[in-house]
Amino acid sequence: MLFTPLTLRSLTIPHRVWMAPMCQYSAATDGPLTGAPHDWHFAHLATRAVGGAGLILTEATAVSPEGRISPADLGLWNDRQQEAFARITGFLSRHGTVPGIQLTHAGRKASAAEPWRGGAPLGAGEGGWRAVAPSPVPFADRYPAPEELPVDRIRRVVADFAAAAERALRAGFQVVEIHGAHGYLIDEFLSPHSNHRADAYGGPFENRARLALEVVDAVRAVWPEELPVFFRVSATDWLPDGQGWSVDDTVRLAKELFAHGVDLVDVSSGGNASGVKILTGPGYQVPFAARVREETGGPVAAVGQIVDPHQAESIVASGRSDAVLLGRELLRNPYWPHQAARTLGARPRWPDPYLRAS
Repeated sequence: MLFTPLTLRSLTIPHRVWMAPMCQYSAATDGPLTGAPHDWHFAHLATRAVGGAGLILTEATAVSPEGRISPADLGLWNDRQQEAFARITGFLSRHGTVPGIQLTHAGRKASAAEPWRGGAPLGAGEGGWRAVAPSPVPFADRYPAPEELPVDRIRRVVADFAAAAERALRAGFQVVEIHGAHGYLIDEFLSPHSNHRADAYGGPFENRARLALEVVDAVRAVWPEELPVFFRVSATDWLPDGQGWSVDDTVRLAKELFAHGVDLVDVSSGGNASGVKILTGPGYQVPFAARVREETGGPVAAVGQIVDPHQAESIVASGRSDAVLLGRELLRNPYWPHQAARTLGARPRWPDPYLRAS
């Protein structure tokens, strides 16, 4: 099952081993190419295409300068960035991998240093900027209070997502994923842990989900009817009941997402509350994906310590998920899809110059 095609709308993805979006924090940080992918990103993504990934989702790509996690994040708000992405999508498509992009706004977790430089919030003198959020609630003790987004700027965020999706299409992407997870802006609006507003975007579930659904509607309006839209969600904040976003909330949201034209929900968890204890282990987030799939009937992707071919096959063959997304394992081993296909008795999809290795 792992190496059977999956068709969403009119797009057929060759198999169900996909590359999860993983930030590289390696884009240019000044001049006209700020936020654009370059040789690092080409080599990084092209290698995973040669390695046989059925779908590659690029790292979280900011829809505006203030939406970046760090100054070295990718963005898609101008022509130079669009042109640089087109080189990458062309290579992926030519070698049988579906190119997808994850669009994001970092919200209150924006303006931070790269992880290998400590990841701390950056001041204005260090190239940082004022982060924004649904409420002026810092992410953690060392973070400054973000600026509460007024309604007119919320509308601007929605428009930025739509504009970035239009650019993604022109750059050659065939899947667009909206990042609504890991404590970034859309997730911050969803969770009562971070959303303390009293207006139409805060309070009850319907209000907290408003931004997510407005972004979905805006992206779906500019994205071709024949191509799929994904949405990544954090299934839980890993907080005690009643203190944050829950799996029950995720199932409820997923039903709304499917009704608004989302084609697959990418189920992760965490990232919105600092200092929480998360019990990890092989496939630890798969039960969340399985519950969304069972209770909504819609397609889902599972992620989280999926490292063994038989484990991945079992997840898909048992109906717990329609696809698996590999992250760190594909950083360690770009050729995992080829090796998994051989292990499971499927035919690896080698590029012609590498056929002698098959």
